[in-house]
Amino acid sequence: MSSLSWLTEAQMARLEPFFPKSRGKPRVDDRRVLSGIIFVNRNGLRWCDAPREYGPHKTLYNRWKRWSERGVFARILMGLAADEPDEKTAMIDATYLKTHRTATSLRPEKGGRGRLIGRTKGGMNTKLHAVTDSLGRPIRLFITAGQVSDYIGARALCGSLPSVDWLIADRGYDADWFREALLDKGIRPCIPGRTSRGKDIRYDKRRYRRRNRIEIMFGRLKDWRRVATRYDRCPKVFLSAIALAAAVIFWL
Repeated sequence: MSSLSWLTEAQMARLEPFFPKSRGKPRVDDRRVLSGIIFVNRNGLRWCDAPREYGPHKTLYNRWKRWSERGVFARILMGLAADEPDEKTAMIDATYLKTHRTATSLRPEKGGRGRLIGRTKGGMNTKLHAVTDSLGRPIRLFITAGQVSDYIGARALCGSLPSVDWLIADRGYDADWFREALLDKGIRPCIPGRTSRGKDIRYDKRRYRRRNRIEIMFGRLKDWRRVATRYDRCPKVFLSAIALAAAVIFWL
C-alpha cells in the first residue's frame, strides 16, 4: 500500500481539520481512501478500475460523492491557501476544459439546474476561472459554461478577491467597471488595454511578465485527466476534482 499512497502522514495531518467528523461507526482509513480518490482523478479512471489495494470502489465513490456535495474539497483548498497569504500580487485568468460525452448525456435535471457546459468553436466545454497568488498557486476557483465571457467570471470572483496590492490579468479583462471595482478595493490593476480602445492604457510591463505563472498552473492542473476532460455531470463534483488537484499539486 505504501507505494500507492499519494499522501504522507504529515500531509494527512494538515488535511484532517477539514474532514467531517465521523459519527457512529468509524470511517474506513482516510489516508487509503483519499489516496484512491486521488489515483482515480489523476489517471482519469472509472471508479470500478481503481486498484483493489484502495479498498472497494463503491467506498471510494461514495466518499468522493458525499464529500464533494458537502464542499469538503473546496474548503481544503481555501483553508490551505489561507495559511500562506500573499499580500502583494494576485492573478486572474480562465481556460477551457473539454467535456466528455458522458457529462453531456441525458437531459438536464429538473428545476433549471444547468450543468455549466456550453458549445464553443472547440466543441462542448466548461470554462475554469481562477485567481492565483504571485507564485501561480490557485486560491479561488469558479466554473461556468464554455461560452461565458471572462467578464462573468471576473464579476463572480471580484467579491472574493484577496487583499493584495496588484492584480495581473490579460487584456480580456480590460473593462472600465472591472478596473474601478479593483481600485475601490485598493487593488491596482496591471491589465493591458484592448486594441479597440482609443487611447493607450499604461501598465507595469515588468510586473505583467509574471502572468505566465497562471498559464503554467492551468497546464499542471490539466495533467490530472479528470480535470483536463470533464466526465462528471454534476458541476459541484467537477469543481471538487479541480480543487483537489489544486490542493495536492500546489499546497501540500
